Amino acid sequence: MSGKLFNKVALIGIGLIGSSLARAFRRESPETEIIACARRAETLAAVRRLAIADATTRDPAQAAADADLVVIATPLSAYAELGERIAPVLKNHAILTDVGSVKQAVIRDLQPHVPSGVHFVPGHPVAGTEHSGPESGFAELFRDRWCILTPPPETAPEPVAAVGRMWESFGMHVVTMSADHHDKVLAMTSHLPHLIAYTIVGTATNLEESLKSEVIEFSASGFRDFTRIAASDPVMWRDIFLNNREAVLEIVQRFTEDLTALQRAIRWGEGDKLQELFTRTREIRRSIIEAKQA
Repeated sequence: MSGKLFNKVALIGIGLIGSSLARAFRRESPETEIIACARRAETLAAVRRLAIADATTRDPAQAAADADLVVIATPLSAYAELGERIAPVLKNHAILTDVGSVKQAVIRDLQPHVPSGVHFVPGHPVAGTEHSGPESGFAELFRDRWCILTPPPETAPEPVAAVGRMWESFGMHVVTMSADHHDKVLAMTSHLPHLIAYTIVGTATNLEESLKSEVIEFSASGFRDFTRIAASDPVMWRDIFLNNREAVLEIVQRFTEDLTALQRAIRWGEGDKLQELFTRTREIRRSIIEAKQA
């Protein structure tokens, strides 16, 4: 995509997603001025070393002042304070968006601070790795992944389209849905798998020492895949589970019931039931590969 996406962008939070965004802007819209904001001086030093922003600051208000687009890319627990700090400096017709994984919480914490004349477009690029920090970002992170936008009903269509065009220029497929629906969908597709991974790896760490060392030494692909997911940012995932607790708990209850049924089938030697389940789940995997989401 040619042309400048925005004149000035403030990236508040410059970890995996924020730094990947900076790199994507550098590639697709090199004339866009990028201001990076983070709490830790060493993070901003890394940003300067990597040359992925035009300026850095530890003050979110300084970053947001005069920006056409402000992207919040921090853990969810920081949103309410950030909204309060940047509200007085957001310019008229600026767009405020984010990359958080729980959209009802984002609207709850940010919308009360959004000034009249500022466009609020919550978003969630469904992309990531288990790594964090500005060094872990890469411009291709978003390629062929989905970005979900959850604008409140009062948000004008033009800024929603502008944010959508940005993500599309970075290679994403963009869809719009309600925040409530997003949170239910992600509770199943993302939040439950992470909860299971954390639990399985936690169970392994509670084994007696001799068995635990062998579990690590002989990790086959299944356990190895779980450890990759369970290596994700602990602060980010703490905030996700606390802020999407109702949807997560509902899905965990369903999963627990299904797990109990599977236990029963194994206990009673019901091979037909096991094979039928495994056949159905194999088809799901094939459909994910066909959708290029593997």
